[in-house]
Amino acid sequence: MVAIDLGSNTIRIVEYDCTSKTILNSYEKIVRTADRLVETQKISDEAVDRIIEAINEAKQKITFENVAAYATEALRQAQNQKEVLEKIKEETNVEFKIATPQEEAYYTAIAVEEILKQKFNYKTMLLIDIGGGSTELIVKNKKEILSESFKIGIVTVSQRYKSIEALEYGIKQDVKPFKDFMQFVKMSYRPDIFVASSGTPTTIAALKVGLDYSTYDPAKINGIELSIDDLDEWMDKLLKMEMKQREKLVGVGRGDLIVSGILIFKELFKMSGFDKCIVVDNGVREGIALDYCN
Repeated sequence: MVAIDLGSNTIRIVEYDCTSKTILNSYEKIVRTADRLVETQKISDEAVDRIIEAINEAKQKITFENVAAYATEALRQAQNQKEVLEKIKEETNVEFKIATPQEEAYYTAIAVEEILKQKFNYKTMLLIDIGGGSTELIVKNKKEILSESFKIGIVTVSQRYKSIEALEYGIKQDVKPFKDFMQFVKMSYRPDIFVASSGTPTTIAALKVGLDYSTYDPAKINGIELSIDDLDEWMDKLLKMEMKQREKLVGVGRGDLIVSGILIFKELFKMSGFDKCIVVDNGVREGIALDYCN
């Protein structure tokens, strides 16, 4: 089967074998779905074209059979949601559903858990997923999943604040609603492991072990530990680079976004009370595949 996660910044596609529970093929591309969404409340024609181009490109290496495709926050917010999805279906024959925040959290949690159980012993996981248009905070144990979705993402904040000073101040204000959820989770669930998935944590983990966008390998990322010092170190290094050099490390179209991601991640890290965070590459697309196969 083929699972597709159309995020607010990236489209991620995986071809998955339900029998062997293995990934046969994968594809990922930055499409900036949420580009200009803050200003217009709509998905732009250019973004739709990038999404269609990416799907048709993926079809050259992946056989699109038994497709389960979900879009997340950018499409949840967009006033032209229906027209966008109709055009994508018309041009690619892929029909997207809009994942609710709860579904998105569920898919992310089961995908991350699939990796964690191979390497770690824990009772309750605190998981953060920093997306392009929203950030999900998730707590999961054997009995339940509790999640909250906040409309704060790396694309939307990058387009709202035009300088690094405004970005730093603005994000500190924007993340204040996270605090109540974090406090409740710490008191009621007492998580014993702190985990992060999505582009920002995986990118910093890759840089930490000497990989860049072109050499990125998910197998080398799963289980990497990050500290706030790692975030500070790479924030400082990236800000000192020319954009071209920065994008060589983190990917074209992500040079500005990685800074926003690190700042959001750092605030969440401080709120968590943990001194280390486990990074996992698995996310929504792998969760969709697991759920479909089960």
